Formats: sequence, structure tokens, C-alpha cells
Amino acid sequence: MTLRDDLNASLKQAMRDRAAERLSTLRLISAAIKDRDIAARGAGEDASGVDDAEILSILAKMVKQRQESARTYEEGGRLDLAEREMNEITVIEEFLPKQLSDGEVAKAIEAAVSEVGAESIRDMGKVMGALKAKFTGQMDFGKVGPMVKDQLSK
Repeated sequence: MTLRDDLNASLKQAMRDRAAERLSTLRLISAAIKDRDIAARGAGEDASGVDDAEILSILAKMVKQRQESARTYEEGGRLDLAEREMNEITVIEEFLPKQLSDGEVAKAIEAAVSEVGAESIRDMGKVMGALKAKFTGQMDFGKVGPMVKDQLSK
């Protein structure tokens, strides 16, 4: 079963359960995926829609946006809105793979560096590309970038 099928099944179940907040978040996810499908068709790509890797990328971006919004709401004293954002993050993360621990991330970086034969900071793009290909949705690449840079500068 693909990720798209899982999302659709969850959407239908949320409708049956009359879970308004969950349904709202699932509809946001569905709309974001459909937007990307339309953009892909416009670019002349496959008409069947985006693949699971692209959907994981969309979901990771949505989580990051909501984390930033929640932080802004908390700073502004709007705890009710921050809580809503955190609830949306919980629903979105159900469809993301388990996040890797710091130790697992370090091992993945070492493996990617040796795999692509990276020797200097100039090879950082190759290493990040290899990591994104294997671990999309499993690690925060904003945090991984400096770790890769440290590894390559040794």
C-alpha cells in the first residue's frame, strides 16, 4: 500500500469518526499533494502523480512550517493557536517514517561520505544528495548539513 493510499484511507476514516481536527489536517495534506501533482503535470512529468519520496518531502516541509508557526504563536502569547499547530504536527508525523537518533544520523553520514568517496568540503553536495535519496523524512537536513560539514573538514 502506497503512502497516498494510506492517506486516503485515513481521510475516509476521519470522516466516519467525525474527527474534525484530524480531518482538517488530512485535507490540508491531500491538497498539498494535489498541488504538487498539478505542478508535475504542468512540467510534463508522469501523469500518475508524485511518488512516495515526493510525498514524504511534502510532509516534512509541512511539519517544519508548523513548528515555525507554533514557535511564533508561543512567542506572541497565542497558546491556543500554538496547540493547534502541534496537533497538526502529530497527525502529519503519523505518515512520516521514524526519525533517526543522533547516533544513527552520524553513522548514516559516515556511510554516505565513504559511499560517494567524499574527501573535502567541495563534495558536500554529493553527500547530502546521497543522504536525501536514502533518508528522506527520517532526518532534519537543516541539522544534518553542519554535521556533514564537520565530518568533511576533519
